[in-house]
Amino acid sequence: MGNQQVKSALLLVLTAVIWGIAFVAQSAGMNYVGPFTFNALRSIIGGIVLLPLIFFMRKQEKSGKDQNVSKDTAASRNVLLTGGICCGICLCIAGNLQQIGISHTTVGKAGFITAMYIVLVPVLGIFLKKRPGMLVWISVLLAMGGLYLLCLTETFALGKGDTYVLICALFFAVHILVIDHFSPLTDGIKMSCIQFFVSGILSGILMLIFEKPDLSSILAAWLPIVYAGAFSSGVGYTLQIIGQKGMDPTVASLILSLESVVSVLAGWILLNQKLSGRELLGCVLMFGAIILAQLPKPERKKGEALSCRSE
Repeated sequence: MGNQQVKSALLLVLTAVIWGIAFVAQSAGMNYVGPFTFNALRSIIGGIVLLPLIFFMRKQEKSGKDQNVSKDTAASRNVLLTGGICCGICLCIAGNLQQIGISHTTVGKAGFITAMYIVLVPVLGIFLKKRPGMLVWISVLLAMGGLYLLCLTETFALGKGDTYVLICALFFAVHILVIDHFSPLTDGIKMSCIQFFVSGILSGILMLIFEKPDLSSILAAWLPIVYAGAFSSGVGYTLQIIGQKGMDPTVASLILSLESVVSVLAGWILLNQKLSGRELLGCVLMFGAIILAQLPKPERKKGEALSCRSE
């Protein structure tokens, strides 16, 4: 592994750490504001943080450094807008389900259950006539075993929070597939910026309908909101874009999946949320499933899709 690849790997590890700690920020934010308020604000902040990056890239394009940039036509703008809106809707649903679930479960559990989207993506690909390999089916069995040890009670019932986060993982998987369709057709960073604003606006509408946010509560939650919006969404996404350049997408996705492990450690260190031996074994099985699901050589589109993962 060359120096550049080592630097890229370290950037991806840093991204995984940022995303893993974000689960703590999300949990802490729920002590002050409702889930829709939190997601509305963090999404808007995430979109705003990406604007300077888009401006910088636009400036580089105009300077003539990239002579192969496609012309900004009405058709390309429509594809960009359509992709951003579709991704934003999926992100809004997944993000709010996750936020609601985190208020009823531990940060570690939420991190590992959310990471199930990596296993669910190839399974959902069946409906798009993409047959998953044998390792994917083995990973599904491992994930189910891990989910049982991590979440299911003796009465074989999922907890309320775990159920919300599991459905959230399903929508994150759909989100990845939507990105997989649009990312080869348009600019990924611009589409991500649009999706943040769409998610923020939709969450804001839900906030006004179901919640009664007040300025004092929002100010009390400013640190978790800013971290989740600026660092997890904006900075994390940018670091991922830089880190994945020249890095094998399989290796990149494996490194990024460490966020689930970081979420457990962060919950333990920062929130004193400890897991039992059975729950830790469940985490091990689910992490093994995540790794197995990524072992087959992914197609180029899948690598692009993973680069747009937003939390």
